[in-house]
Amino acid sequence: MSSALTDLFPHPIVQAPMAGGVSVPQLAAAVSEAGGLGFLAAGYKTADGMYREIKQLRGLTSRPFGVNVFMPQPEYAESGVVEVYTHQLAGEAAWYETELGDPDSGRDDGYEAKLAVLLDNPVPVVSFHFGVPSREVLDRLRRAGTVTLVSATTAEEARAVEQAGADAVIAQGVEAGGHQGTHRDLPENDGSGIGLLSLVAQVREAVNIPVVAAGGIMRGSQIAAVLAAGASAAQLGTAFLATPESGAHALHKQALANPLFARTELTRAFSGRPARVLVNRFVREHGPYAPAAYPEVNHLTSPLRKAAAKAGDAQGMSLFAGQGHRLARELPAGELVEVLAAELAAARTALSAGGDGR
Repeated sequence: MSSALTDLFPHPIVQAPMAGGVSVPQLAAAVSEAGGLGFLAAGYKTADGMYREIKQLRGLTSRPFGVNVFMPQPEYAESGVVEVYTHQLAGEAAWYETELGDPDSGRDDGYEAKLAVLLDNPVPVVSFHFGVPSREVLDRLRRAGTVTLVSATTAEEARAVEQAGADAVIAQGVEAGGHQGTHRDLPENDGSGIGLLSLVAQVREAVNIPVVAAGGIMRGSQIAAVLAAGASAAQLGTAFLATPESGAHALHKQALANPLFARTELTRAFSGRPARVLVNRFVREHGPYAPAAYPEVNHLTSPLRKAAAKAGDAQGMSLFAGQGHRLARELPAGELVEVLAAELAAARTALSAGGDGR
């Protein structure tokens, strides 16, 4: 397997790109400086906004880092379902004294403009979510000196990633917080997600490119487990959510340990695509009726989520979190990388000696 990716950072620890203002330059810099791979999230930003964050990050670290880009989305929604959901959310708009967003605000998330920036100003790593770029795009990035990764949630998707020419695949287990990176958002597949260890084993046997394991990883011993299963590195998101460098709202950070939010669930309530969140009032009331309509629903609910955050109401916010959220530690991001690396080393020593790694 190629070591083009893992040669970029000494610890096999990747900070997941969390869109919506969480993966800020300060977080990515702290992770990269500590020997992991920090990531910026270009999702929901303009190409210019992405470029400004890249420039800011380069001012904070000279270490390698990555940028994550969302793929443009085809239309899947049945006619009229977004309009029905709009009526269902009217009470929320009245409660938060705001207007609902325009569901027709665009489907491509500025994809072409962002690619242009990343080709003109290459970064060490670029990853893609919600689908597979063309071979031409991946080849152009490679010629620019960029290592490319693409998310996959099944072995079949991983094969498509390899065939397109990506340098590595991110195997995203169903435990992962935030949006599932399925290549096609088919409602009939809801509830069929694969657990991370099973997925890593399946993907490892399906492709010959390096595998980065993502989903519910919060401890170094779990990193050791996915490496033993065949992954080259582990990607952690929720583990970095509670760090002081994270751009997550204070209520979001507090909710990770708040007993009011006892569990996570995959829901379409906030965006129209399956995303794992802490279950709150909004999820309970609207999740069962939310249509498969991304990004229309995401545009629709955006003002509601912002108004809830402004009002200090966590019950109306999209509290993205993985299944391991109760294991989150409020450590500085760099210190967290060091702790995870030490735990990983201890687990590997214990495994080689026949211990339990605790």
